[in-house]
Amino acid sequence: MRAALLIVDMQEMLVPLVWRGEELAARIAALARKARENGVPVIALRQIGAPGTDFDPDSPGTRVSGLLGLEPVDVVVDKTATDSFYRTGLAGLLVDRGVDTVVLTGLATDYCVDATARSAQSHGLDVVLVADGHAPSADGDPTTGLTAEQVVARHNLLLRTAIHPGGRLRVVPSAEVEFTGP
Repeated sequence: MRAALLIVDMQEMLVPLVWRGEELAARIAALARKARENGVPVIALRQIGAPGTDFDPDSPGTRVSGLLGLEPVDVVVDKTATDSFYRTGLAGLLVDRGVDTVVLTGLATDYCVDATARSAQSHGLDVVLVADGHAPSADGDPTTGLTAEQVVARHNLLLRTAIHPGGRLRVVPSAEVEFTGP
């Protein structure tokens, strides 16, 4: 297994809006340190949009959160869709590094994390979804009446049991994530 840690949309303006955002950032930062110690690449995805919008690429709010402690060796990939692979260089970046497994974390559980997990599998990658490494909006999903904690639990179950072509998906708590070096 050759892994990469993917951190989806942990941006300055989003971390305060999600369920336990600062706690999540600290957990992901610890995973990033552990990944680097084992020679595993850390790749942060950043949602951007058109100039003048909330996701204006030049807006300070779209920067990857400083709470993650990214280092110069880490890679940031800009994206414009919920699927981190859509019209980005992510797939090529992973191929160039010989990655066959992505360890997936970030925001938001029910949008970009879900779409990225499914797309990674469609790209033939195995996915380790960090069970406590992703979060939805702080208010969960009011349209369905699900709390944030229920949204996370539901997506952990759905993604773990979905029949999806390509790679396999496992759900693993952050404390049990293991990175193997190159």
